[in-house]
Amino acid sequence: MQGAIAEVNRQFEIPGIAQLVEGNGALPKVRIASPECEGEMYLHGAHVTSWKPAGAEEVLFLSSQSRFEHGRAIRGGVPICFPWFGAKSDDPNAPAHGFVRTKTWQLESITQVGNAVTVSMFTESNEDTKRWWPADFRLVHRATFGSELGLELVLTNTGTSSLRFEEALHTYYRVANIESARVRGLDTIHYLDKTDSNRKRQQHGDIVIVSETDRVYLNTEDAIELEDPVLRRRIIVTKENSHTTVVWNPWEEKARSFSDFAPDEWTQMICIETSNVADFAVDLAPGQQYRMKALVSIVDF
Repeated sequence: MQGAIAEVNRQFEIPGIAQLVEGNGALPKVRIASPECEGEMYLHGAHVTSWKPAGAEEVLFLSSQSRFEHGRAIRGGVPICFPWFGAKSDDPNAPAHGFVRTKTWQLESITQVGNAVTVSMFTESNEDTKRWWPADFRLVHRATFGSELGLELVLTNTGTSSLRFEEALHTYYRVANIESARVRGLDTIHYLDKTDSNRKRQQHGDIVIVSETDRVYLNTEDAIELEDPVLRRRIIVTKENSHTTVVWNPWEEKARSFSDFAPDEWTQMICIETSNVADFAVDLAPGQQYRMKALVSIVDF
């Protein structure tokens, strides 16, 4: 492992700023330590697990019980859901949220502009992916670590047939106490309530989490604001080419069913997911490319 890491660093390392190191479970990760932030991104799932702007507290939630193992998704940070969201509609045996979040991706580049560091990883179709999904594709996840966190998914249809896919940046945000947090920016928006047979409802005012919450907000393009009065900060999420927003907190009973959540950790997180899911899945012609972006910033108050 160390030899392989050293070889990769000879090609990609930015000395003193960004390098590949051995992470949890001996899985390799890129570690960033710049004047603007600290961060980390695993090759396993191209998974961002930390972003801590200079002078600020950690922004992302990561479960203390998360398993860092091949074939398992990391609990917390930014899992990538692709090419379907949730269960696969025509195959109950297929992996939930697709297969890329448990794949080992390849490092494409590490670049620096000013104090911001961009890490680019990619994965492609192969015999394993075609067991679940017949399409030919190349998927890039580009994460920019700086005073803001930029996330970009770029899908290229490398095949000869059109394809249709869902995608989500399943981002877990850290909060001091979920019951005091507020989510703004979705007032009057219709959503599918996954805790109630996907019934369609309309949001009225701020989102306040008081029970298990699993909602797909439809036709959303505006910025979302997560206010945390205990940590005295607002997390602002803006996005491009994303037409749905998923809001999720498992609450106590559902969280107990997950072996990779510690007791009460559900009180310290909320997922706000930049996505294109359900009726807003994306159709992509051969040779075409689709980019979805999210930009995360924090404002103290």
